Amino acid sequence: MNRRDFLKKCIAVGAGGFVLSNRALELSISAKHPNIVFIFIDDMGWTGTSYMGSGYYETPRVDALSREGMVFTSAYASAPNCSPTRACLLSGQYGPRHGKYTNSSPSRKPSLERLIPIENKNYLPPEIVTIAEALKPAGYATACVGKWHLGTKDEYLPHSQGFDYVVSRDEIPAEPDVDPKRIDAFTDRAIGFMESSVNKNRPFFLYMSHHTVHGPVEATEEKIAEYEGKEPWDGHTDPNYAAMTEHTDDGVGRLLDKIDELGIRDNTVVVFYSDNGGPHGLTSNYPLRGAKGMLYEGGIRVPMTIRWPGVVRPGTRCDELVTSVDFYPTLLEMTSAPKPTGHILDGLSIVPLLKGAKKLNRQAIFWHFPAYLQGTDATGARDTDFRTKPVGAIRKGNWKLLQYFEELEFGDGPLPQLELYDLENDLDESNNLADAMPEKRDELLAELVAWRQSVNAPVPTEHNPAYTG
Repeated sequence: MNRRDFLKKCIAVGAGGFVLSNRALELSISAKHPNIVFIFIDDMGWTGTSYMGSGYYETPRVDALSREGMVFTSAYASAPNCSPTRACLLSGQYGPRHGKYTNSSPSRKPSLERLIPIENKNYLPPEIVTIAEALKPAGYATACVGKWHLGTKDEYLPHSQGFDYVVSRDEIPAEPDVDPKRIDAFTDRAIGFMESSVNKNRPFFLYMSHHTVHGPVEATEEKIAEYEGKEPWDGHTDPNYAAMTEHTDDGVGRLLDKIDELGIRDNTVVVFYSDNGGPHGLTSNYPLRGAKGMLYEGGIRVPMTIRWPGVVRPGTRCDELVTSVDFYPTLLEMTSAPKPTGHILDGLSIVPLLKGAKKLNRQAIFWHFPAYLQGTDATGARDTDFRTKPVGAIRKGNWKLLQYFEELEFGDGPLPQLELYDLENDLDESNNLADAMPEKRDELLAELVAWRQSVNAPVPTEHNPAYTG
């Protein structure tokens, strides 16, 4: 007899004096199956909201959410750009397991690439059990609203990967041809899904995946006018981008208002998170080094807030390292859904942190990017022709090590193979300590190499015959 049937029987016959009212049964079941609203923002940097310190962008609804939940100050994306982070989040696995390393081609300027990059999958393999599929046995209705970016063939699309209700950019009316209208259209559909699930008395998982604040920058003239003449803040200077950010915040606010209107606030977890750092040329990630497309902090450190009424103490902050692959085991624990048999999970549940624990039992988090990303003018980039060349990285405690694979293979360039940073004292990664602290460097390098071996991470070693230098 399952738990629901057992509780129903207790209502009917008492079961030794254990009697529950219908309302008590409802609360008991719902407490084990909270609704999940996962708000996934595209390209929002670590300081891309006012609650994270921006004195230029205005995000009052996300700011309010942060005061009602827990703010994570050391939250990371598992990749430096969009689609691989999404693959990591939905699979609960680091890139080497699913093979999604970048968007489209892993080669961007062949004549300047000394190595043949590792082949990239432009889809999430259908044999992988997504978090949406994993929540089905717990009775969840699932929705993917917005950006997918994990394959275009039917077997790769969200309706084949565990989502009951799917709304993509192609499935909304032609009228929303600019982002403010598209945000409204997506939000309308998401609200309809929540209403339908509540009416059917089903717990739900809403994967609300906005296309913003990714370019092209689009906003209404009224919003743009609010920022004209506003004092810049540490590289946040573009009124158009700021207006688009506020439009996105408005969409978040509408979802939060609907949760309250439906009376499900106390049993709904809300996650706010971004897929990578802010893009160079549109915003700044100061005081972090770099931008989207790099494994420096500006490319992978992102804003994150979780509200979980009755569990998370409002207004709290967590400095522990968390990353994209942690969401899968976290949602399993939140929802009491069973772990799919045979499915490897690389992350850890952060439920203990949400309940007040200060630490997770984790040694380090990792990145593997065996590809190239162009971008000749990106501030903070190591190279003048690329945002990044093939690279791996580890963060352990306050320490971070990057290993560049071209230098690993050739070792004859002007740049070092290894970069070691003490992020507690050098947040902008300006002081490479690899030579000054060889013991710490070698310790982290050994762990990074061991991790690569454990996940069968391919390192590019084949020389590129098209390279002209």
